[in-house]
Order: sequence, then structure tokens, then C-alpha cells
Amino acid sequence: MADWKDEVEARAQIKALVADYYHDFKEKKEGFVPGDRVSYASRVFDEKEMQALTDAMLDFWLTTGRFSGEFEQGFAKWIGVKYAHLVNSGSSANLLAFMVLTAPELGERQIKRGDEVITVACGFPTTIAPILQYGAVPVFVDMAVPQYNIDVGKLTEALSKKTKAVMLAHTLGNPFDLAAVREFCEKHNLWLIEDNCDALGSEYTINGETKYTGTWGDIGTSSFYPPHHMTMGEGGCVYTDNPLLHRLILSYRDWGRDCICGSGQDNLCGHRFDGQFGGLPGGYDHKYVYSHLGYNLKVTDMQAAIGCEQLKKFPSFIRRRRENWERLHRALLPVQDRLLLPQPAENSVPSWFGFLVTVKPGSGLSRNEVTRFLEGHNIQTRLLFSGNIIKHPCFDQIRGTDAYRVAGTLEVTDFIMGNTFWVGVYPGMTDAMIDYMAEMIMEAVKL
Repeated sequence: MADWKDEVEARAQIKALVADYYHDFKEKKEGFVPGDRVSYASRVFDEKEMQALTDAMLDFWLTTGRFSGEFEQGFAKWIGVKYAHLVNSGSSANLLAFMVLTAPELGERQIKRGDEVITVACGFPTTIAPILQYGAVPVFVDMAVPQYNIDVGKLTEALSKKTKAVMLAHTLGNPFDLAAVREFCEKHNLWLIEDNCDALGSEYTINGETKYTGTWGDIGTSSFYPPHHMTMGEGGCVYTDNPLLHRLILSYRDWGRDCICGSGQDNLCGHRFDGQFGGLPGGYDHKYVYSHLGYNLKVTDMQAAIGCEQLKKFPSFIRRRRENWERLHRALLPVQDRLLLPQPAENSVPSWFGFLVTVKPGSGLSRNEVTRFLEGHNIQTRLLFSGNIIKHPCFDQIRGTDAYRVAGTLEVTDFIMGNTFWVGVYPGMTDAMIDYMAEMIMEAVKL
């Protein structure tokens, strides 16, 4: 057996060995050479994350615990909200954000089956999947370039007597027109869900007030999947300033239960055995009273421990993403006759997730020619997710039905689907990697 004085000393020694392991085997020591693989995204971490993970593992609590609480408090303070709740993925965050709006406690504002939610077809499927899965109706609005977000001029066309909410993502870190969308929602008493999974750290200013995206609407969501702005492996977050929504988030996240006791807690309310709920017998154990049909979407404490360390690094991640995006943008200006380059939204300072490029139809090139050239030179590319979700096989059984609605046309959406791709700007990228990408993109469009 090891000669440890106590558990504190044992943990310190184990974590010191973990740090040594990181420096010996995981720390990147070789510089970039043109032709090396350039990923669109990757984890950026050091020994601190591995030590935190080890710390959580040694606790062997496994489910939501002390690290989860530490992260939720730290994240809420950083982003500027009252309540933040960890979940097991960004997709679960979107599911939870939507489902709490179906709660009967919301009265006339409750989203019911058949009610409509305004969104876009160009994005990641899990922004709209919960709407369809519940039986509400997504109403798709066209996009605008070069911001690659919703065309706010089409919002009124999408409005109907059944409209209850707007649910939109900030595309690759570039905020949608929050001023216009928020005003529209306030005017028509609509919920606003900000899918902030690709935009964590982006800032937006309305009437002189600057706040982070995800905090302007009623509910914000984030993803901590490895390619995202910060990571826990899998993981996500739902956040709000609304006390009622906060209470509903806790319920729907934790099986739908009425009790708000955390994992391992009992009788926080002091009335565990003296309440009357529904048709249950009086005094039925409050820990097993279910006020909603919910889910188990909790994160593990091991994931949260990683997030606690990532959050400390996060401001530097944001800075580097902005620097990389600006460097790539400057480098590609000479070929903007062939490429439509992205532009930041007015009144915003984006925390970029990626760099969007559209191959202009008159360039004599196709998007696929350019992406094949780049992939052939070890530069990873991605499309703007679904492009147009309506065109995918998952819509085969509902295409042409009243399960969804299109407001106007989706001309720009289809244009993006056929001509647009993106490359990475994640904080692990060096100047040499950015310059190599720029060189290869310019070479591709000059073929």
C-alpha cells in the first residue's frame, strides 16, 4: 500500500501524477507544419481539467453533485443570469427549454399541441425537433446573408393567432437581430428561446445596454460538446431570469418531480410528509410527487468538474476565437469577388464558432469543388448543418402536411444549402494554421 498520511495527501499525490501524465503524453509539443490536419474544432485543455476529472472520480459521487453546483453558480454569475441548470447535452437543453413552455402553470401562454413556433429551417435539427416531437407547429422563415440569420423582415408574415413563441439559434456565433426579434416578441406576447449553443460569449447591445447572447430572451441554451466554445465532453445548460421558468426547468429536468431537493438531499421544503397533491393520499412522500411528465437530463459530476476548469479559461477562448476570425477575414479579402464573406451583426461583438464562406454563383466554381480541394489538403470543412431541414429524410413522412408551415419562400435558405460551408477558428488554432487555411482557400477559388 502507498504511504499516505490521509486522503487529502493521497489526492494531492494522485493529481500531481495526473499532471505529470498530461505533460508527458497529452501536451502538444510540436509546431504546425503546412499540410498537417486542421480540424474545424477541437478540445482545448491542460492538466487542470484532467486533475478536476480525477478529483470527481475519486469522490465517486458520479451523478450531479458538488462540481455541478459550483459550475451552475459560476456560469450564472459569468453570463449574468439568476438561474443556470446543467443538463447532459445542448440538444437536451433545447428540449428542456421548449418543454417548460408547455407547462399548464403558464396559463394562457402555455404552448399546446397545434400552437406555432417561429424558427428557421437552416440550422441544427435539435432547435426544431422538440417542437415537432411535442406536436406544436414550427413556422419556417427565410434567412438573410451575409449574417446567415433569420430575415427579420419576414417575421410578421409568419405570425398567426396560434403563434406562441420564437425559437432561434445565433448562427456560428453571429447574433441574430435581437433588437428586432425581441421587440416583435414583446409586441405579440411571445416567448423567446435563444439557442446559444454556437454563440456562447457573443455580446449584443440594445439601447445602450450590452449583454451576452442567451440572456436577452426568456430562456437561453448552451452546449458543451467538445467542438463548442468550452467543453465537458457531453453537457449543456439552460438559463433564465424568470423564477417560474427556473422552477419548471428543475422539474422537467428531474423526471417531472415536484420536489426541488438536490441529489442526496431530503426534506428541503420541510413538508415532505404533510402535503396534498392531485389524487394522491395525504402526506404522500413529496420526493415522489410528479407534477409534470419530465425527463432525466442531469449531467454527471465528472463532466461538471471539467466545466469548472474550462470556465476559468473561457475569456481567453473568446479572445482567441475573435483574433482567428479577424485574421482569416483579412486574409480572404482579395478573393471576395468569388467568395461572399461573413459580416458581424450590427450592434454585436460575436464570439465566433466558425468562419462561414459562400461560393458566389458567378465564380465559375461550386461549393463542393472548393470543399473537396480543402479536404484534400487536410483542412476540415463543415456545411451549415441541415442547410434546409425540410429537404431531409426526417421530413419525408410529414412533408406537405400541416405538421409545419413555411412563411413565404426559403430561397436564401436553399442558396445557403447549395453554396455555403465553414471552417474553424477554435482557440487551439495558431496563426500558422489560420494562414495555411487562408492560402488553401485562395488557391481553391483560383483554380
